[in-house]
Amino acid sequence: MRLRNIPGSREVIAENEYVVHDEQSYKGHWNEVFGNDHPLHVEIGMGKGSFLMEMARLHPEINYLGIEKYSSVLLRAIEKREEAPELTNLRFIRMDAEEIEEVFAPGEIGYIYLNFSDPWPKARHAKHRLTSDRFLERYARLLAPEGGVTFKTDNVDLFDFSVESAEACGWEQIAVSRDLHKSPYAEGNVMTEYERKFAGLGNKICMMQIRPPQKEQ
Repeated sequence: MRLRNIPGSREVIAENEYVVHDEQSYKGHWNEVFGNDHPLHVEIGMGKGSFLMEMARLHPEINYLGIEKYSSVLLRAIEKREEAPELTNLRFIRMDAEEIEEVFAPGEIGYIYLNFSDPWPKARHAKHRLTSDRFLERYARLLAPEGGVTFKTDNVDLFDFSVESAEACGWEQIAVSRDLHKSPYAEGNVMTEYERKFAGLGNKICMMQIRPPQKEQ
């Protein structure tokens, strides 16, 4: 269950140096936030931030931006980030994924990570799933050439939906596994907090890496 409604969390976020404010003003020039022209990788629904922090440590040549809409969850990520001031390639945004095209320009994102996203289990809510066709269409516009998406979940129904959605939208499957930790793709896999928890309970972790249809030159 996600943490929510911690008193004062919004005030802390509003003043924190690791959170980007007025994010829409950086559309098309996110390089100004980081002070370099490194590729920009984005995690949508980053939770407490452990995945992105490890990625930022492993890849200082890449800029990482974490999106989280729940203030109390983002607060936990901020607390961890403050203990690692050396990670100058990592920033956060408090926002809803629905606003993604208001914040990023076409071709501006190098890669997108979707880790243990909300499954929105009711069929009538399928459009809200971050791997639905409406979101995949947005990602396709925002991703740089050769960019892609990695999606992980322990929810088999959501994974089946996501694979079918990607196929229907013409996305290329680079890698697909229904048991990531026992697959060839396990090497180099950076685990999220949810991933450690669910794997510890014996749940199989599903993963797919996909790339949007190649744009006409």
